[in-house]
Amino acid sequence: MTVSKSAEKSAEATKGRKDATDGPPEALQLGELSEQLGYVLKRAQLKVFENFLRCMASLQLTPAQFSVLLLVEKNPGRNQTEIASTLGILRPNFVAMLDNLESRDLCARIRSTNDRRSHILVLTDKGKAVLTRAKKLVATKHESRLNELLGSANRAALIEMLSKIANEF
Repeated sequence: MTVSKSAEKSAEATKGRKDATDGPPEALQLGELSEQLGYVLKRAQLKVFENFLRCMASLQLTPAQFSVLLLVEKNPGRNQTEIASTLGILRPNFVAMLDNLESRDLCARIRSTNDRRSHILVLTDKGKAVLTRAKKLVATKHESRLNELLGSANRAALIEMLSKIANEF
């Protein structure tokens, strides 16, 4: 393997730096990556999801599961294909998620009377109770943290901008 002259110079420059045993390493320089909207969006999404999962630990709900339960609650009688499509979840992933939610008795699939190949989704009584608790946790812990960080005007502006990307890009 050959090493370029610039790589050799870079290696020489790092010789005088602290070893890993001497303390935490210096953070990597991101360069233009820190200016890439997609990268910054993904990093923000990861942080938001981490916070969501911490807030929902007692209920063991992921952001996607919470979204499914919310859509099922707000759209009674809609089929699983419509819910999956609205959330952008691939069919195999959605079926596995529904299996999990059903095994926890949070929702149920009922064969449609209009189309026997289709299933409508309904919340169970337990699913309704868990969703009520989840909404309260999201509002008081998760969303309130985001509101505190951004402020209401910035939050509204960010939602508007992200919605524009989601709907028009």
